[in-house]
Amino acid sequence: MIKLGIAGACGKMGRRIFELAGHDKDLEVALLLEKKGTPLIGRELGKLKVSSNLDGLFLVDVLVDFTLPEAADEHLDYVAKYKKALVLGTTGLSDAQKNKIEEIAKIVPVVFSPNMSIGVNVLFSILPEIAKKLGPDYSVEIVEAHHKAKKDAPSGTAKKMAELITQATKKDIPMHSIRLGDIFGDHEIVFCGNSERIEVKHQAHSRDLFAVGALKAAKWVFQQPPGLYSMQDVLK
Repeated sequence: MIKLGIAGACGKMGRRIFELAGHDKDLEVALLLEKKGTPLIGRELGKLKVSSNLDGLFLVDVLVDFTLPEAADEHLDYVAKYKKALVLGTTGLSDAQKNKIEEIAKIVPVVFSPNMSIGVNVLFSILPEIAKKLGPDYSVEIVEAHHKAKKDAPSGTAKKMAELITQATKKDIPMHSIRLGDIFGDHEIVFCGNSERIEVKHQAHSRDLFAVGALKAAKWVFQQPPGLYSMQDVLK
């Protein structure tokens, strides 16, 4: 049984991870974390009380973190302190924070991905091949849409897609962001030549696809040595 900690447990993503983990015979949720000062501290979810005490990480095997960049540094410090595996889906991180993740990954195993969806990660693997085969005569742009509360724009997923296509084509890829309503996450990649257009699109219908991917990553990373991993590694 893998003991799971969930950071941001009362948020929309954290709550869904908690609910789905409760139906997985290989997982036991042992720690629910929220930021200090929130009125949610002390609230009961299932048989657990929500806590802000990161020292509670000694109870878990893997921490799943879908919170905000402001919390990332402290969470990284504590998983290193207690030598716990980490699944990190937080986006909008600074370059300094990404460098810190690389350092922490020398101590503990870390799965870090801007998107835990299995479908999106399949796209990550095929987009560079599409771009290479179409060649330099095709222009590429990315349009992404998310709910109005999402703070970072472009999304981490769009940035990753653009990075992968840039590596394949040596071209900078324009990105366009939409923040409306309660859109879970849409990404459209448009390849346009002189006489044709190819559109590759992924739409998230619920948060479940991210939660399912995160739990799959948690079960996988628990068995790994220290290192920095992606969802591509998990899916292999």
